[in-house]
Amino acid sequence: MSTLLALLDGVILAVMIMINGVLADTCGNYTATVFIHLTGLLAIILVLVIKKEKWTASEKHPWYLYSGGAVGVATVVFNNLTYSHLGVAVTLALGLFGQTVFSLIIDQWGLFGAKVVKLQKGKWIGLSLIITGIIVMQSK
Repeated sequence: MSTLLALLDGVILAVMIMINGVLADTCGNYTATVFIHLTGLLAIILVLVIKKEKWTASEKHPWYLYSGGAVGVATVVFNNLTYSHLGVAVTLALGLFGQTVFSLIIDQWGLFGAKVVKLQKGKWIGLSLIITGIIVMQSK
């Protein structure tokens, strides 16, 4: 089930980059980012109301665990800026490459309290294939 959800996430990301990029081209990057996040806020409030969940914050968690919203804003802004120059596929491929590299760094040293998963030879091969794919996608 998790694999299917991860694949669905990839589909949703591609659609999101396209929709957000067109909106940014139409009304400006920062205005579009406000509309995008207001829509997201309203959608998640609706989910909370339907599921009858209460919003709670905990002082037990480190402050950086609450910074995901700022990271989300940066992601949308950067995707919007690159979409019109690179298209959906290359924007998504480069973004996923960046995510993969930083994920490997997080895993290698267990940053942010993550479980340590040491880098192995197969991951280097995978990164090489991803880089090759990006180069091929960008070649004219």
